[in-house]
Amino acid sequence: MTTREPRLEIEYCTQCRWLLRAAWTAQELLTTFSTELGEVALIPGTGGVFDIRLAGETIWSRKENDGFPDLAPLKQLVRDRIAPGRALGHTDRR
Repeated sequence: MTTREPRLEIEYCTQCRWLLRAAWTAQELLTTFSTELGEVALIPGTGGVFDIRLAGETIWSRKENDGFPDLAPLKQLVRDRIAPGRALGHTDRR
C-alpha cells in the first residue's frame, strides 16, 4: 500500500469522543482541497490530543494553541503549504 502525498493526519482523543469533530474537519479540508491533498488519515489517540499534521509537520495542536482550530485559519494554513497561489474565496476575506 502506498501513501499518497501530501498526507494530512488528524489525531483525536477517543476518551474525549472527538471523532465527529475530527471527521468534520477532515470532510471540510477534503472538500476544499479535493485535488491538492493526497490522503487524509484519522488517527485515534488519548489524553486530550487533537493534533493536525501535514506531511509530518504539526500545523495545529489543541494543547499548544489552547483549543480547536477555527476552520478558516486552518484552511489558510493548509493552503499556504500545499497550494500557496490558490485563492480560498470568502475564507480569505476579513
